[in-house]
Formats: sequence, structure tokens, C-alpha cells
Amino acid sequence: MDTHYDIIRLPEVESTQDVATDEAIRRNRSMLVVADRQVAGRGRQGRSWIEPDRGLYSSYAFRCGWPSESLPLLALGTAVAVRRAIRDVCGIDIACKWPNDLIVDDRKVGGILPDSSDDLVTIGCGVNLAWADPPEFAAAILSDPPDPALAPALAIAWVDELRGIVERGPDDWPRSEYESACVTLGRAVAWDGRSGRAVGIAPNGHLRVHGPDGMEDIVAGEVHLHPRN
Repeated sequence: MDTHYDIIRLPEVESTQDVATDEAIRRNRSMLVVADRQVAGRGRQGRSWIEPDRGLYSSYAFRCGWPSESLPLLALGTAVAVRRAIRDVCGIDIACKWPNDLIVDDRKVGGILPDSSDDLVTIGCGVNLAWADPPEFAAAILSDPPDPALAPALAIAWVDELRGIVERGPDDWPRSEYESACVTLGRAVAWDGRSGRAVGIAPNGHLRVHGPDGMEDIVAGEVHLHPRN
């Protein structure tokens, strides 16, 4: 992994993910891109982008060096990194929903979007900082609009946390920390027309579910949480 990274801050961007990837290739350096607004971002599985009143829009592109089969762990490691950053900078605890969502009180406050091509990995992180009238499924981590310096401070904090996780390697990713923060575990879940109960996170990051045919691992895809009993 590169020992240093460049930072670009932009007032508005279509997608921090695209800019970070392009600049990392052009400069041959790790790149962190932070924008005040993102007007054409993308979510997982092609979902449309809904912009909060104030948000963190950031993407980090770097050459990872992990084996390709371990790259899915980076989304979970990033969730831990972002959680640490928000706790340290804002004093707020957030939770994770497997595999890529950031949650407060079962409402989504952010998400993580990993992309990779060869050995270049780009990880996007968006967090709703303030939102006066969010949709029913979403929330923000703050009740009032933040200082403009908060978003870049959070971006640098989560990237530095992630860099430490990457340096330790895929065999030492913070699995227990992720499990303790994961709201999916212990819940009834549904996926691909089936249902079961999520019971753990496998060392390779798969979701372990006790389903109708016994224990199985879910590799990826949409997992819906049933309401809490």
C-alpha cells in the first residue's frame, strides 16, 4: 500500500468515486476526494442517489496489495473505520448493517461503496450529517448543520483508520469489532425468497445464517431485516 495519499476537496462533484479513481490512475498515488455536494452519486445495486441537506461525500482510491479473494473484507473494515472516526470526531456511536450500511436506530445514516480494478481499490463513503426532513428509512447523525470543516476531518479520520486495518492484512481484520456493532446479527432476515436468523460473521466476511436447511453463509446480495420482536 502507498505510504502517503493526496487530498482533493471540491465544492461539487458528480461522483467522488469516479474522481478518486481517475486521479489515482493519473497521478499514480493514493487519493482521497472530499466534496461539499455530490449530485450524481450511486448507491449499491444501482440505486438512485438521494442527497441530504449536509453530508460527507468521500472516496479513497489506493493500491491495496490484498489477495483478490480478500477484497470483500474491505467494505466491512471500512464500516469499522468510519464508525471509529464518527465516535472519535463527533462522540456519536453508530451501528453497521451487513455488509455496507451505517445505521442509527434501524435507519440508514450512510453507506460504503467498494470498487476494484486489478490492484486499484476505490472505497466511497457517504454519511448523512444533517437532514431536516429525511425519508422514512433514513436519518442523519447530527441535529444541526455542522461546521464546514467537519466533513474533511471525518474523511481523513476514516481513511487513516482504514489504512491501519489494511496494513495489518486480511487475516487480522477487526471481525469481533464489526460483529459487536452489526445490527444484522441475532435478527430474522430474508434473502432470495428465503428466511432465517443471522448468527455471525465468517472470517471471510460472509454472513452466517441459520436457515431452513441448517447453517449457511451468504456471500453477497440483498438481506432484509425483519422487524424486532
